[in-house]
Amino acid sequence: MICDTIEDFAAALPRNRALAGLDFGDKTIGIAVSDLMLSVATPLQTIRRTKFTTDASLLLEVLTARAIGGIILGLPRNMDGSEGPRCQKTRAFARNLSRLTDLPIGYWDERLSTVAAERALLEADTTRKRRAEVIDHVAASYILQGALDRLAHLKVQTHG
Repeated sequence: MICDTIEDFAAALPRNRALAGLDFGDKTIGIAVSDLMLSVATPLQTIRRTKFTTDASLLLEVLTARAIGGIILGLPRNMDGSEGPRCQKTRAFARNLSRLTDLPIGYWDERLSTVAAERALLEADTTRKRRAEVIDHVAASYILQGALDRLAHLKVQTHG
């Protein structure tokens, strides 16, 4: 089920299940996961994309093994907030994925997540080769962390 707002996504989540964050790109899908308390995002791995059925199968294997309760998909908006071809590809991937899983799928604005991930890796003095290997799942963790922070804020507002 695709949720258009983070509020709808929050309402659809099962209790006590971790979330996955995805950085969906043309060549890779970066994956990050949260803890059960939905407070911390951790980079997990990157899937090299081939074709949708293979990509989805590998992704669902990871999500099932980790008992994931929902998926946050980074939405690559343009800097002015508009949606271009990359957003359309991401939404198409979400629609196709939603046919294969009952997990709620939400979107999170991923503008600058890769830039932030790159900066963090540079500050950690990561080699260029290592940065190339991990950038996508580190970016996924930035996407997921943004959504987790918003979910925590929503919880405070509703239970505050």
